[in-house]
Amino acid sequence: MVAPPHAPHPLLTVDDLVVSFDGPLGTYRALNGVSFQVGAGETLAILGESGSGKSVTVRAVMALLPRHSATIERGTIRYDGEELSALPVRRTRELSATEMAMVFQDSLTALNPVVRVGQQIAELFRVRQRTSRREAWRRAVAGLERVGIPNAARRAHDYPHQFSGGMRQRVVIAMALALRPRLLIADEPTTALDVTVQAQIMDLLRELREADGMAMILITHDLGVVADVADRVAVMYAGTVVESGPLRTVYDAPAHPYTRGLMASVPAPDRPGERLTPIEGMPPSPLATPAGCPFHPRCPVARAACRTDRPVLRVVATGHEAACHYAEEVMAGVDVRGAA
Repeated sequence: MVAPPHAPHPLLTVDDLVVSFDGPLGTYRALNGVSFQVGAGETLAILGESGSGKSVTVRAVMALLPRHSATIERGTIRYDGEELSALPVRRTRELSATEMAMVFQDSLTALNPVVRVGQQIAELFRVRQRTSRREAWRRAVAGLERVGIPNAARRAHDYPHQFSGGMRQRVVIAMALALRPRLLIADEPTTALDVTVQAQIMDLLRELREADGMAMILITHDLGVVADVADRVAVMYAGTVVESGPLRTVYDAPAHPYTRGLMASVPAPDRPGERLTPIEGMPPSPLATPAGCPFHPRCPVARAACRTDRPVLRVVATGHEAACHYAEEVMAGVDVRGAA
């Protein structure tokens, strides 16, 4: 894992994280050696299909994994130099509540349906900063105004179901940013929103991130969503990071066939009418991950070594890493639509 050149002292470092779950069909690994870094003020987008391990990764960071079924087998999660797993429970909860915050994809379930939204935000100030009720309410209204809720003083008295999907997501963002965290994790924050509202929410997140100077991890499967927001990207597949680097570097010269496949399956605004090329097959079940490279059954350039030897994440250019035996050939323009 390589630290980005502009972030020598990362705010968050995840190194060789392995997480397993106990399920009805047995124990399986949802994460298999995930590593990445996020610098202060930087936005990292974590990309990948459903089931790739994106949400499990950030829930491990936020200590939100289900205790009865999830186990962190190995790996480290360091926040601002502190190893989270080594901290007392009280300190971990304090960090999760103040220094780090999370925006969930389902805004309706993220809010208490029977409590007015203003009260839900004000409670954060009351509990964490010991403010008076009057001051907590004032700050809650200010938070709603900050995320663009019209008539915030009046709408603070409304319940979650009285807001549209886009406005409700703004409320969730206001709640996440209430205590001015240094790290914001946004897990599929535009799911179920129409395209126009998606753009508005992403613009809002970018503006707030720049205004507060906070770091952000954006979880998504939509490459278009992150194009104007992220500084760097990490691409996940089958519970591991298969490629990472500066956004423009990865987008312009992907070094992993999976990343190239994702690019080929998304419409390009500058190439209207171009035929899309989907990635054939399905991601592997975590109960039956194939030997060698986990992507090889779907990879159009897979060779003998890919079926037996698991590639490690390695440097292929400055700040750019990929877990592919033939990364240099892929970067040079191997046609991933035709088998090698």
